Amino acid sequence: MNKKILLIEDEEKIARFTELELKHEGYEVAKAFNGRDGLAMAETEEFDLVLLDIMLPELNGLEVLRRIRKFSDMPVIMLTARDAVMDKVSGLDAGADDYITKPFAIEELLARIRVVFKKRGADRSDFGHAFNKDTPKLSAKGVTLDEERHEVMCQGEEIELTHREYELLKTLLQNKNIVLDREKLLNMVCGYDYIGETNIIDVYVRYLRTKIDDRFGIKLISTIRGVGYAIKDENRQEKKSAEGGSKNETE
Repeated sequence: MNKKILLIEDEEKIARFTELELKHEGYEVAKAFNGRDGLAMAETEEFDLVLLDIMLPELNGLEVLRRIRKFSDMPVIMLTARDAVMDKVSGLDAGADDYITKPFAIEELLARIRVVFKKRGADRSDFGHAFNKDTPKLSAKGVTLDEERHEVMCQGEEIELTHREYELLKTLLQNKNIVLDREKLLNMVCGYDYIGETNIIDVYVRYLRTKIDDRFGIKLISTIRGVGYAIKDENRQEKKSAEGGSKNETE
């Protein structure tokens, strides 16, 4: 069965062109020209993916996305003429799988659609030990992440994180004392073959530092200049140093 795509786009020429190209690639396509109609279709019909413009009449794309996420985790790719990093972050935080800026080449859009379907169809365990479920609780410097409860605590207080912030923190905690560059972090957090700017990682690190480091007076995430980021387990390092010292004394 061909995959079915819902295209919510108020510019009819763009919608028609995109529809023809998608159909040429074998996709079934349904269209809506405003946010309210698009949301109603997403609620009442089955779709494999939504292509969602942000600047829509009646109900903007971000609000449509937020409401979709209340009842479905279907893949959503945002289409917009706004290309600022913060606009992209807003879309991703609201639950978008990807983000493409107008004007776009149809080949790029088709590639992003394939990546999203591949990512959604892949077993997340294939992404490596960053998604290992064997250790539901992770901790460093007083910060504890409980995977079973999807909860982050520090000094007895719960820290509210967005999905992307949570995934980034989990990845860094699961790779303590390992320096991860931005591209690797992007792949681990968003999935391999993700198409997007690596500076998105810098934005989320800044958000985490605001919510954790600044609030609780600790330095959780270290910047390794010219390389990337890491969470250093000082207790582990001290233990190694102590073991090394004891060994030297024995010798």
